[in-house]
Amino acid sequence: MRGNISLGKIFGIPLRLHYTWFIIFALVTSSLVLYPLVEPPYPPIEQRIISGILTSLLFFASIITHELAHSILAIRNNIPVKEITLFVFGGVSQITKEATHPRAELLIAIVGPLTSLALAGIFYGLHLLLAGTQQILAASLMQWLAWINVFLAAFNLIPGFPLDGGRIFRALVWRKTQDYHKATRIATKVGQGIAYALIAGGIALILIFRLWSNGMWLIFIGWFLSDAARASYQQILLRDALAGVTARQVTDYGSPLIPPHMNLMELVQQYVLPTGRTCFLVSWGAELEGMVTLQQIKKVPRTRWAITSVQDIMTPASKLKVAYADEDLLSVLQDMNGESAEHIPVIEAGNVVGIINREDIARFLRTRAEFGASSTPR
Repeated sequence: MRGNISLGKIFGIPLRLHYTWFIIFALVTSSLVLYPLVEPPYPPIEQRIISGILTSLLFFASIITHELAHSILAIRNNIPVKEITLFVFGGVSQITKEATHPRAELLIAIVGPLTSLALAGIFYGLHLLLAGTQQILAASLMQWLAWINVFLAAFNLIPGFPLDGGRIFRALVWRKTQDYHKATRIATKVGQGIAYALIAGGIALILIFRLWSNGMWLIFIGWFLSDAARASYQQILLRDALAGVTARQVTDYGSPLIPPHMNLMELVQQYVLPTGRTCFLVSWGAELEGMVTLQQIKKVPRTRWAITSVQDIMTPASKLKVAYADEDLLSVLQDMNGESAEHIPVIEAGNVVGIINREDIARFLRTRAEFGASSTPR
């Protein structure tokens, strides 16, 4: 996945690190080193650096634990979890479908803040144990971890969708109205209202109190919440539109299979110019060998097209995400988004049978919208 680093799996759930995580990691670590939370004289710089790094790692371990609590409870409610990603604002569990009952939604949402509060209690207990020893710096850092987990729980309980508090609010509205879509619309509007209030508060801090740092953080958080609420609602609409749709329904079965030994001159003259296609599957028989795109062809000088074969420039099958004919189209689209891919090969019974283009998915959605096709209301 572009922009992400894989950290392996926890309880079978892939854990990824977005590059923006390094920004907040550096900020947290440097602040703990420069302001070590103890009275002067400060410990040696080497000790402060090691303590700062370890504390930052424990902080992000707390975030992972928070997200794992959401993910494990989601899995127990038969809701698949694609991955957990750490980024600049903390972490996010990518759940591939929504809860089918308000009780499940409520439990999955509330378990995260409760986990953070439990972690706060553990860290505060460690603080009390260390406070009576000579480990003053360690005791102070444990206290900091306790308070940061309390803050994490409190922040997530803000009733701004898609934060945990917003999802709790949606679950309660959903339970009262028995209308999932109405509850989602209300929770989204409340979330955006809170986001705008944070932005306004940030502007006020800057203009009235000249608190630039605090004000900018509030504005940044408000902007993030507003954008996240809008994106989450659009994602829910997309899930509804693609409910029950499989990859087979949008597969282009007419995509030609190009032999790997064909040279680029032949490919352009026989396939690119006559069809206008920009992506071709490479296959020897029915087994997928790779995929070649117009961008890859254009990187090769025309003077070398006649002596350059398709297999010389193609992306090999081992590096390609593939879709299966019976796979949910939403899952396929998420894979395409994760790879920033415009095309994905389709496999059926072990053989490559066609290709899915992002444009075809967009066209499919437009057609369903024009004819009023939708999923069954909850």
